[in-house]
Amino acid sequence: MFLKGKTAIVTGSTSGIGLAIARALAAEGATLVINGFGEGDAIERERAGLAELNGGAARYDAADMTRPDEIAAMVERTAAEFGSVDIIVNNAGIQHVAPIEAFPVDKFDAILAINLSSAWHMMRAAVPHMKRNGWGRILSTASAHSLVASPNKSAYVAAKHGIAGLTKTIALETATHGITVNCISPGYVWTPLVERQIPDTMASRGLTREQVMNDVLLAAQPTKEFVTAEQVAAFALYLCRDEAKAITGANLSMDGGWTAA
Repeated sequence: MFLKGKTAIVTGSTSGIGLAIARALAAEGATLVINGFGEGDAIERERAGLAELNGGAARYDAADMTRPDEIAAMVERTAAEFGSVDIIVNNAGIQHVAPIEAFPVDKFDAILAINLSSAWHMMRAAVPHMKRNGWGRILSTASAHSLVASPNKSAYVAAKHGIAGLTKTIALETATHGITVNCISPGYVWTPLVERQIPDTMASRGLTREQVMNDVLLAAQPTKEFVTAEQVAAFALYLCRDEAKAITGANLSMDGGWTAA
């Protein structure tokens, strides 16, 4: 358990990629703070499962990722309760699909707040703790859309490009402090977020569910397979190892060859 004694906060971790990353970190002994949407009973089941994996130290924090004060307070609560904040994983995300002239302003603002600004606020709050400890791992879930674009996803593509730039900048600022800052850019991963965007894509493009799955979601992935949440989690776990300490400021693709074309 190479992460025993380390504390991690994973946002957007009540399901999907974030939950898979939380489980991988917990299995290596990390103390976990999870955050995200969901029913209370379901969240408690996941929290209890994480505590079983790491030996008893897992907590849920209901901080609102659109509220900078709540984000900072979550980081400070974690440091006060567990003694440190060693790993943060910025995974919280929402999506809306529409052409720009029909894109609701409130949806654009919410996507930028949760998918991009929350990561900045998490880093701002956590970096001082990591600098004091001389060790830290900052990971963000970006996307193939941090490198390329798709129609009708102006907010999401803007946010994910922003995550890539933010990663590079904070990596340079923390390079001499034992802190690494990276983002992972998966192609389409079968998660609740992807599943929820299918109806919008069906409506905006006039396609069936099967056509969206095969001709839109997997059209750009040469492997014609979804990336799994567990594959992303395994990569994130590796980036926390000492063997990965030379990897910083990187945008690391896991997209089945999408961005190779």
